[in-house]
Amino acid sequence: MSLQRRALFRAGAGLAAGAAILQRPALAAAPFQNAVPAAWYRFRFGEYEATIVSDGRLPLGKPEPAFPASPPDEIVGLLRANFLPPDAATLEQNALVLNTGRQLILFDTGMGDSMGADSKMFGPTTGRLMGNLRAAGIQPEQIDLVVLSHAHSDHCWALVDAAGNRNFPNAQVAVSEADLKYWTDDANKRGPAFMTTFIDGAKKNLSAYRDRMIMVRDKAEVAPGIVALATPGHTVGHHCYAITSAGQTMVYTGDLAHHHILLLQRPMWEFSFDTDPKLSAQSRSRMLDQLATDKFAVLSYHFPWPGLGHVVKAGEGYGWIPEPMDLTGTG
Repeated sequence: MSLQRRALFRAGAGLAAGAAILQRPALAAAPFQNAVPAAWYRFRFGEYEATIVSDGRLPLGKPEPAFPASPPDEIVGLLRANFLPPDAATLEQNALVLNTGRQLILFDTGMGDSMGADSKMFGPTTGRLMGNLRAAGIQPEQIDLVVLSHAHSDHCWALVDAAGNRNFPNAQVAVSEADLKYWTDDANKRGPAFMTTFIDGAKKNLSAYRDRMIMVRDKAEVAPGIVALATPGHTVGHHCYAITSAGQTMVYTGDLAHHHILLLQRPMWEFSFDTDPKLSAQSRSRMLDQLATDKFAVLSYHFPWPGLGHVVKAGEGYGWIPEPMDLTGTG
């Protein structure tokens, strides 16, 4: 048999085998994996070890009610221009655990389950911080200090469990005196419908730690290397925190800006959950300008997971540049 005939024979056999394969039905033998994986991300920051732990996604639904003074067409246009759904705004919840070598410090606690059905006011995807902490190898009793940016439900309602027991039995709690007074005062149960629930939840969670509280003050250290920065408006005592180690600075911004597009590109827009929307916009604009000028790393509680990146000036507003995630374990 000639070489040419052998080649033709082999080619024909291959085509016949291929046809047989094509005739067999494709079988999706692997079932869908519907379980949500544990969400945590660890990296080195200066001499510290930082772990971002998710409390789960917080869906706002249609964005227009959350930005009541903003033009609806402009909201939709900004979202579409950034490949985001125009009819469903979703926020992340990125809590930070900082291991300084001396202390284990948690920044904000997520929603938790302390308020029963009210703990699911934003849907079933919140309240996952405790499980994700443990998945990251961190036990609640190891936390030395819980630092609160403010006393809203998605930031302090996991201080205690449904029975009112401390979730962090060995921790102190740092919060501004202004927020402590405001969110535990029944006289403030007025205005938006959520105020009563927010105050009841803050009272239950904060009161369990009244004998071990640290009062946060503007430009003062909360712990070595961690300085509070007053940014009032979202709440009366909202604070960001500048974390410095080995010449590096990262700012944990809490709820300075909830949305990485709408409130960065339009920093003077008002947000429906702000106690003082105009003051909040002023604080946001001032701090964003500082972050962009100083080029500090930023960890935002509500920005896309894991919330780590930089703020840059962009036109009349700002842009968000996410930090690439190091998944090699060498960061």
